[in-house]
Amino acid sequence: MYQAPCGTIDILPEEQAYWRYIEQKAAEISQRYGYRRIDTPVFEDTGLFIRGVGEATDIVQKEMYTFEDRGGNKLTLRPEGTAPACRAYLEHGMQNLLQPVKMFYITSLYRYERPQAGRYREFRQFGCEAIGEIDPSLDAEVIDMAWQFFLLLGMSQLLLKINSIGCKNCRPEYTGLIKQYYTQCEPRLCPDCRSRLAKNPLRLLDCKNTSCQQIASSAPKSYEHLCPECATHFEQLQKYVRLLDLPFQVDPCLVRGLDYYTRTVFEIQPEAEGSQSTVGAGGRYDDLIEELGGKPTPGIGFAIGIERIIFNLKKQNTPIPPLPDPAVYIASLGEASREAAVKLSGDLRRRGISLVQAHGNKSLKAQLRQANTLGVRWTVVIGDEEIKTCTVQLRDMTTSRQQTIRMDKLAEILK
Repeated sequence: MYQAPCGTIDILPEEQAYWRYIEQKAAEISQRYGYRRIDTPVFEDTGLFIRGVGEATDIVQKEMYTFEDRGGNKLTLRPEGTAPACRAYLEHGMQNLLQPVKMFYITSLYRYERPQAGRYREFRQFGCEAIGEIDPSLDAEVIDMAWQFFLLLGMSQLLLKINSIGCKNCRPEYTGLIKQYYTQCEPRLCPDCRSRLAKNPLRLLDCKNTSCQQIASSAPKSYEHLCPECATHFEQLQKYVRLLDLPFQVDPCLVRGLDYYTRTVFEIQPEAEGSQSTVGAGGRYDDLIEELGGKPTPGIGFAIGIERIIFNLKKQNTPIPPLPDPAVYIASLGEASREAAVKLSGDLRRRGISLVQAHGNKSLKAQLRQANTLGVRWTVVIGDEEIKTCTVQLRDMTTSRQQTIRMDKLAEILK
């Protein structure tokens, strides 16, 4: 038997209520903060991610699904949402619009990772991007939007971490300090970190290996080595976040895993889950638009993993509103009544009434049992006598009471 590919899942009908609930709340919070939806292609030019995300990142080195199409073009299934949004910003001349341009998306992404709880090779994210403004009050607004989204979902006991990793002016000096510090600790590093030491030193701070985390705790702190502009930006950000009454911690080991990040980075985690349970994260990418061929343009955004949200909603026993079930079941007895049921079902649906029509040659008892299983409130029964009199039997499934109704009045009564 065929099975879903490793690292992918089927979203079954009984799970859809979670997905529709989250999508609804994502659209609601986006509208509240002035964001409009964008949808980008599922695959992009491979160079977009090599240049935008960073050639030395784990995503580009190990995780991208890349292929060559029949025209010889090298394409990649999108592994993240920010670079495509920035490409669209440039391609469609959004720099000529009122800045910042605010966009959100709910999309599927693809990375070849080792599948584990809450981590898949095909996964979905709710993300937002605000492009064209450097003011740290926008950083605070984006962080607040992510935080309020979780509250809107009914999630609680969250932890907000923030940090500043500087800019292209001050970060090289800090990166040198990190490399110098870790070189002394190289024998105690895990194999991945020994590779990062040469290719991407900042990612050393982000390692989840226990021994490497102990080393990171004593490493030089990025916020102590910021240039004056970045230091002022970080101080103002903290002031604005306090004004929004958001509880936060400054985490010097927070760096994020993509090369395009500058200055502000942040993560939101459930308190009980620990450092590997991040449900939402983001930061600034003030050099990304320029790296993709545009003029220097600041930007900030976040991404929130929908599968991880669902995992935490279930763990917290958060009540989710169910999707609406059909309200009516149409039962029929014999071929002539089935023809009448087909016509009646079409008429009722055109009047906006959701229903399920019985099919096949089930007995009335079996049809009523099916109606009970579906949880409908009303069952309409049509037999030979009803066809003669142009009536139906309307049965209240909660009380088992039944009454005779004229067929031409049924829609009005049901509505």
